[in-house]
Amino acid sequence: MKFHALHGVLPVESVIGNNYEVNISIETDTHKAEEEDDLGGTINYAEVYDLVKAEMECPSKLIEHVAYRIRKTLVGHYPEIERLEVEVRKMRPPVNGEVTYASISLTYERSI
Repeated sequence: MKFHALHGVLPVESVIGNNYEVNISIETDTHKAEEEDDLGGTINYAEVYDLVKAEMECPSKLIEHVAYRIRKTLVGHYPEIERLEVEVRKMRPPVNGEVTYASISLTYERSI
């Protein structure tokens, strides 16, 4: 997923923003969707996108905080998630050199 958002520690970042990429990996039981070809038996990735988009629209200083909020929102909305990985990439972060992106990955694993 690609977004333009206003995250960052520097004051200018909350004004001009930056480009971000968010990668989500979800593990869940898809048995029902596989057998019945029914969206109700799996996690709707269009809804996932909308939930992530809403979190990306809420400014944070740190991408760690953004990733945490996305993880918390998805797990709260989909309690059937067994494992989740959320990666947030800040493209071309403002540093004294050429950097393609800075990223953070957070995971969640449901306790059994």
